[in-house]
Amino acid sequence: MAVKDAVDEAFRTEWGRVVATLIRVTGDWDLAEECASEAFASALATWPRDGVPRRPGAWLTTVARNRALDRVRSAAAESNRLRGLAPIVSEEQECAQPDDAVPDDAVPDDRLRLMFTCCHPALPLEAQVALTLRTLAGLTTPEIARAFLVPEATMAQRLVRAKRKIRNAGIPYRVPPAELLPERVAGVLGVLYLLFNKGYSRGELSTEAVRLARVLVALMPEEPEAGGLLALMLFHESRRATRVDAAGDLVTLADQDRTRWDRAMIDEAVAVLDTAFDHARPGPYQLQAAIAGCHATAVDAKSTDWQRIADLYALVARVSPSPVVELNRAVAVAEVDGPAAGLELVEALRDSLAGYHLLHATRADLLRRLNRLPEANAAYEEALALAPTEAERRFLTRRVDGLWD
Repeated sequence: MAVKDAVDEAFRTEWGRVVATLIRVTGDWDLAEECASEAFASALATWPRDGVPRRPGAWLTTVARNRALDRVRSAAAESNRLRGLAPIVSEEQECAQPDDAVPDDAVPDDRLRLMFTCCHPALPLEAQVALTLRTLAGLTTPEIARAFLVPEATMAQRLVRAKRKIRNAGIPYRVPPAELLPERVAGVLGVLYLLFNKGYSRGELSTEAVRLARVLVALMPEEPEAGGLLALMLFHESRRATRVDAAGDLVTLADQDRTRWDRAMIDEAVAVLDTAFDHARPGPYQLQAAIAGCHATAVDAKSTDWQRIADLYALVARVSPSPVVELNRAVAVAEVDGPAAGLELVEALRDSLAGYHLLHATRADLLRRLNRLPEANAAYEEALALAPTEAERRFLTRRVDGLWD
């Protein structure tokens, strides 16, 4: 394995553990992230010369903790914190041990433990999710901002405020005991959901999100939303092989080869959702899973139960309202009542989703179906300007070119 590949692999697997260790040691989130980054930069500089260490995670943690120790020693105002520093781990030690006060079986997976640790109920839910994605998954502030559909500056401020609150309130960074896990589960579910969505461009993230969702369901089988999220992920993951063609171009749901969908995964998702679904008060993940199930179990695109999908989106909008949910409902309404009905709903969202490329792409498609081609062309151009990936830009370009065929 090339050194750069080894560092990349270490970043994917060890970043969260290294940062979490430094936060526990120093209590300073910014210092932890800075020293972790420096450790990975040092790996890129020294591993080509010295070779990849036998235990990369322990090596990175040792370097990062040494950097943190040096920083604290250099600041007289930090002398009290210095006296509380834990000993530096050696290369033979584990790079991230769980909190000794919490039995290992409270949360049986190290990465899931870290997620429960980050999702402290003293923080707003969005701050819990954003800070966990930044700290454990190594997502950048722009990536997190796109996931939340907010400007980068807004997300940067949220992260700063969250870290400041943790520091000022003296919120401890440790795994909660089993009886306190339920109050943190909403944040953990939010992290897993966004990690999975990020996996559309970074496949290893979706695989890891599914794995962690399975662990969470086994840990909390009485939590309907955990089962709902796992089912949602499985329905979507079952179609991964058909989302792009051999050239890497996007393939729409209607055009995907359903014979290549993973039927075993779909059957598992159906079973998980049947077990988890709370018919009295279904949550948003359960409802979204039911929507995904409508697509996954339809024998072909024409057989899709769009009326049920529209009704389910109406329920999602009731329990978890958002402009994106309304946009998805508009797509379903367009299939049931025609493109004019869908377009009317989309037009009402143009201010709230002005920077969201799928709003403009959806509007363009509905205008195309209404044969309002100049307006459709303009909307496609707006979507093109905002599309975050090259594959999406190629797809939209083909749509524009096809308007005049």
